[in-house]
Amino acid sequence: MNIVLTGSLGNIGKSLTPILVQKGHKVTVISSKADRQKNIEALGAKAAIGSMKDIDFLTKTFSGADIVYLMEAWEGIGNIFDKNVDFLAGFHLIGNNYKKAIIASGVKKIVHLSSVGAHSATGYGSLSAHHDVENILKELPDEVAIKFMRPTGFYTNLYRSMQSIKEKGAIISNYGGDKKEPWVSPLDIAEVIAEEMELPFEGRNVRYIASDEVSPNELVKILGKAIGNPNLKWIQISDEEMLEGMLSMGVNPTIAKGMVEMQASQRNGSLFEDFYRNKPIFGKVKFTEFAKEFALAYNN
Repeated sequence: MNIVLTGSLGNIGKSLTPILVQKGHKVTVISSKADRQKNIEALGAKAAIGSMKDIDFLTKTFSGADIVYLMEAWEGIGNIFDKNVDFLAGFHLIGNNYKKAIIASGVKKIVHLSSVGAHSATGYGSLSAHHDVENILKELPDEVAIKFMRPTGFYTNLYRSMQSIKEKGAIISNYGGDKKEPWVSPLDIAEVIAEEMELPFEGRNVRYIASDEVSPNELVKILGKAIGNPNLKWIQISDEEMLEGMLSMGVNPTIAKGMVEMQASQRNGSLFEDFYRNKPIFGKVKFTEFAKEFALAYNN
């Protein structure tokens, strides 16, 4: 099949691209950065260099595709330390650009990377952006089949805590404790997407993706052992303390408030209610395996 991937060679694209190429598909990878072309081509794919804001570019690139994989990334909209960026508006714009390009190009099969929490417009902070884009795509004609992929929190998000682990011997958040929650490896997300692309498309479907369940206290125990710090702690602070800390670091206020609200929903368990109503079979990459990868990065 002829498959077009958005998202360049990010956490998922760098794994998904070679999987699809090895399966014999013709793959085009969209990237906004010309310097990524060489790396894309090294994986056996074609590079399409352009902007998500350019509807004509998207339409041209989507044309002739059997399947298009759509994703939005906060990094593609702006720097989270830029207080003038409206990230929610950025997601909305890209979602509408995708919709217009899909209609204009005639693509009939879509796989969309959404997120846990996308089932609701409110209550989950910044994740409301994924709910918004899902609803925009649902406005497409009925003949366009869409598979909404909703992964849980990425293991790789823990790299953001590298500095506090090194400086304070702790991961600090406004939730914590012994309640297990689902996490996912980007490798498992790529495997699920590749699988879904070869399964029949019909209507609009949702599939949650997760790899393992681990509580905050279990997480730091496993991670601490891997990095050689058995005293690694998970410290829970208040919503107000977390917000104040993020704002003092210069984080965009909307992003900071959205992060605090999202993690508060993790604390009360509401974020995962729909996930557990539609619980998937877990993927192969368990947290203990990711901990080894984290340790390599930590020690380098």
